[in-house]
Amino acid sequence: MLSPDLVAAPFISSALVLVTLPHHWRVRSHAALSIAVWLFAFNLVYAVDATIWSGNVDIVAPLWCDIATKIILGAKTNVTGCSLCLAMQLHRIAYCAVRPRGWSDHYVVQGHRFDIIQDLGCWPTIYVSWPSILILNIPQLSAAVLALVYSTLAFVEIYRRRRTFRTILEKCGTGKRQPLTPAQYIRLLLTVIFLGSYNVVLISVSANEDYARGLKPWTNWSNVHFDFSFIGQFTPEDLGPVDLLYIYAFWLAVPVTGILFFIVFGIGAESNGLTETAALPHFCRSSYRTEPRGAALMSHYRSVTLWSQLR
Repeated sequence: MLSPDLVAAPFISSALVLVTLPHHWRVRSHAALSIAVWLFAFNLVYAVDATIWSGNVDIVAPLWCDIATKIILGAKTNVTGCSLCLAMQLHRIAYCAVRPRGWSDHYVVQGHRFDIIQDLGCWPTIYVSWPSILILNIPQLSAAVLALVYSTLAFVEIYRRRRTFRTILEKCGTGKRQPLTPAQYIRLLLTVIFLGSYNVVLISVSANEDYARGLKPWTNWSNVHFDFSFIGQFTPEDLGPVDLLYIYAFWLAVPVTGILFFIVFGIGAESNGLTETAALPHFCRSSYRTEPRGAALMSHYRSVTLWSQLR
């Protein structure tokens, strides 16, 4: 049975993620807002599951498990995709559309309804085959690697132009938005690099564990989905020590990610539109600061006065 501290972890993580929502909504940072929503849903599912299936593997809420397993798979893919969006924002891409995956596509490689693991609850099932690599693993890993590449390129560019970095940030912060300080920008950039590395490691280890025993033949729909209504029930004794270790590690990674997200965006954002104004220096849309209306009028007045004096 999970200790009360571990059961409380996803509850705490989901609550902390919610704290960051008003900030992301105010600055219209769609990628960060999407990450927050997915992490909240991910942690909430884990919290409910750990509460319902504490010490048992009874089939008490099959409809909930149907929904929960789709949320789990959707969150795994879309949190990674939204991290890519943040990295591209740092590379001065204002909008990033990542096709949501992991919902309907999962049915193609869903061998049976779902599994129930004691203390952890509902667990999505995957028919390990070449279609599961194409549908689930490659999109997740590609998004994680691209996020890491974009953020690393931004870091290299910052280092190359470090002598004029503060001036460049001020030029990027035009209009009503306040420019980032170098410390704020670098902190956000290092966070995205960490998330990219973190996702690459998790996805790679998870795929290695899933495919270590080889691929199953995907012959036809009827064969893959034979006895689809079956629900697997597993106690710790049914799982080997290695499999159990991987499962608990992946489970704990979700609340840990939510807490780290709160630390970075809930505490570190400082309510100054951090995620919305972040931009790579050499992709600035404007190389000058737009003058306020009053300053422009004064400049025009001085020009007219000088012209009159010259005449």
